Formats: sequence, C-alpha cells, structure tokens
Amino acid sequence: METILIVEDREGLAKMLSQTLRNEGYQILWAKDGAEGIKTISEEKIDLVVTDLKLPKKDGLQVLDAAKEGNAALPVILMTAYGSVDVAVKAVKAGAFDFITKPFEPDHLLLQIEKALEKQRLITENLVLKDTFSDQLAFPKIIGKSPGIVKTTEHVRKVAQGKTTVLLTGESGTGKELFARAVHMLSPRKDRSFVAINCAAIPHDLLESELFGHERGAFTGAVAKKIGKFELADRGTIFLDEIGEMHISLQSKLLRVLEENTLTRVGATAQVKIDVRVVAATNRSLLKLIEQKKFREDLYYRLNVFPVIIPALREREEDIPLMATHFLEYYAAEMKKDLKHLSKSALNLLCGHPWIGNVRELQNAIERAMILCDGKEIEPAHLGLRKRLKTESSIDHIPLEGSLHEVSEKASRLVETKMIIKVLRKTGGNKSRAAEILQVSYKTLLTKIKDYAIEKTRLV
Repeated sequence: METILIVEDREGLAKMLSQTLRNEGYQILWAKDGAEGIKTISEEKIDLVVTDLKLPKKDGLQVLDAAKEGNAALPVILMTAYGSVDVAVKAVKAGAFDFITKPFEPDHLLLQIEKALEKQRLITENLVLKDTFSDQLAFPKIIGKSPGIVKTTEHVRKVAQGKTTVLLTGESGTGKELFARAVHMLSPRKDRSFVAINCAAIPHDLLESELFGHERGAFTGAVAKKIGKFELADRGTIFLDEIGEMHISLQSKLLRVLEENTLTRVGATAQVKIDVRVVAATNRSLLKLIEQKKFREDLYYRLNVFPVIIPALREREEDIPLMATHFLEYYAAEMKKDLKHLSKSALNLLCGHPWIGNVRELQNAIERAMILCDGKEIEPAHLGLRKRLKTESSIDHIPLEGSLHEVSEKASRLVETKMIIKVLRKTGGNKSRAAEILQVSYKTLLTKIKDYAIEKTRLV
C-alpha cells in the first residue's frame, strides 16, 4: 500500500482528498502547512506528495525542494488556484511531476497519481536492471531431492513469509544467490525490487557509496547525486553477497542502517527512511573473522537471525544427475543444439568428482561438454574433468601458505571435520554414540562441532 502525503491548509479540501484516495487503497498522511509537510517528509516513508502551492510557513515549491532533497525519485504533484504558465514551468523545472489548477476533478488527480507512481516504479526497475540480466529475475529453480537440499529449501520457504534477516552460508559456488532470490520470490515483497551487491567486488572506499548513495560533490568524481542499493531495494530485498569481505570500518554504518531503518548518503546530512529485507551470504566463517577482529560481533548477531546452510554438492551426490540433466537442457536450448545424453562412464565421472567449485563447476563442465560434443552422447573426455577420488581433492586444495604448522592445522581440521560429519551421519546425529566411535570424550566432540561449525543441517 503506497503512502501519499497531502499538504493542504484548507481542512475541508484535505479531508475530501484524503477520503477519495483512501477509497482507492492508498494510505494518507496530512500536513496543514508547508513546515509540517517538510517535517513529515523527513520522518515518514512517503511514496508521493500532493501539495498546495500557496501554504502558511513554507510554500509548495519549498516542500517540493525538500522532497527532492530527500529522494530525487519521489513524485510531487502541485495544486494551486493561482495557476500561471510561469509558476508551472518553475515547478516542473524544480522536479514536479505535474501541476494542476483548482478546481479540478478528483478523477484527474487520481489519474496523475497513478501515472506518477508507475513512473517511479519504472525508474527504480531501470536502475536495478542496469546491473542485472532480466533472465536472472525469473523465479529461481532449485533442483535436488537429497535430504539436505530438501530441508534447506523448506527452511527458505518458511522464513520467506516475513521480514526476518537471513544469513546464507556455504562454500563458494553452492548457489547462495539462487536461494536469496527464492527468499525474495516467495515473500510478499516479490513484486518489488531484488537488488544484489557483491561486497568483495567493490573497493571498500567505494562500497559505502554503492550501498547508501552519495550527493553531488561528496568526493572527487561525484559529479551527480547517486541513489544507493539500499534505496533501490526499498520495499523489496537487498542481497549482500560475500558480507565477510566488508571492511570493518563500514560494518558499523551497515549495523546502524539495519537497526534504525534509515540511511544517510555520503556527503548528506538528511536521513532517508527505508523498508528493506536483508539477505546476506558468506563462504567464510564469520565467527573466525570475529576472533581475528575483522568482523563485528554485534553485526554478526544482527545478520544471523535465521541462518541457512547450503550443503556442498559433494554432500548431495544423488542430486548430481538431476542437475546435470537440467544444465544439458538449458545449454541445448541456449546453443540451439540437439539435446545430448550422458554416457554411463560420463555420469559415473560426474558422481565421483569432488566438486570443489560446487554447482558452478558442474555447470561449467556441462557447458564445455555441450560445446565439444558433436554426437548424441557426452563422454568423459568432453567434460574436462580429471579422474580422481574425492579424498584426493580436499588435500590438493588446502592453501599452502604460512608455516608448516599452520598448513598442518588446516589439513587436520579438514580431515577431522569430514570424519565427524561422516560418523554423525552414521549415528543419525547421536553425539554420544559418535564420541564412542571416534574415541574422544563427549565434551571434546561438542567442542569440535562448535569450532568447526558443523551444523545439524549438514548431517541429514
């Protein structure tokens, strides 16, 4: 429901307009003079302003200036009984959407309001689409029948209905943005914008401007006012990918925005009210970053309201044939080629591969195979994957950086994590029995489960 502010000193006219607009489903706020109107604009979330030109304390043009100062895309319609071409031109140049002369038919005002709100939606959508391919905005297709992915999908379905902040964790390439889009598309905000930003892809000294916007002249190169991602996502969802890469100096500002639902553009003093649902994602341990003083603990708890762990592809082997078939169909249509089929040996290779790059690596392998295969059946050679055991890959991909002791710790952590998960799965999550099999104390097992972030959802 859009909120319209009426700034009109004549109570009778204000009441008539309010009732007319309420009957059309709008929420109405009323200010009886220009100063009160400007105050309301700064304090409330407004979608459109209808203001008289001649007002006590502050006139309609001053109300218009204040509205545009707070939000350049906020549509303003001016009314006056003292219409003139000069005043109309001045109002339009100052950014007014329309200028109507009293007396007027309510239907005419309703039509202009509808046009103004539609234009505002289009402006927002166009700004979002500048960085987003339109085919990515379709409803996300989550493929899989493994217990882990089914449970994760069910968690997403349940949390999507509200405004709860969601933290998606999982290895790189597991499809965290896909799940973030699912949260948005299953929510009441699905008709509003979904705005994604990769916190690792933008230098930290520019990220604040990308998130919150800036005023003209705020810094060298700021030749025009810019609306930030949070404002573009207003009434919708913002996806903060790779949140663990955000510089700690910016984290306090993000925390304040999340707590107060207001932001201040770089170089501005006025605050802008926002209503945004936040979904964040990381492939790093935020708890580890907190220990290293690289991530704020208070921000972590503000983001980790509803954690969702996305299982790695190697943990849901039964989903690999389904996903491979999906990608085969997708690339066959995209490349306008006949649909290929996987040979038995190719399928065995896919199911036995460790998938360090997860779903993204599988997708790349299928795309490569579709390009190279001239026949009807895809063979192992088309996939470009080296035959190796899953146990090989994990060791191969341990970063060989730091001292021998540090590398040994990483290897030990990896092996212990895999062993604990394996035994917990075998015991159905029974930690007492698992401790017996692993020949460690129950307390030691609980400590390792906590330190290695082995969540229950990874054990199904």
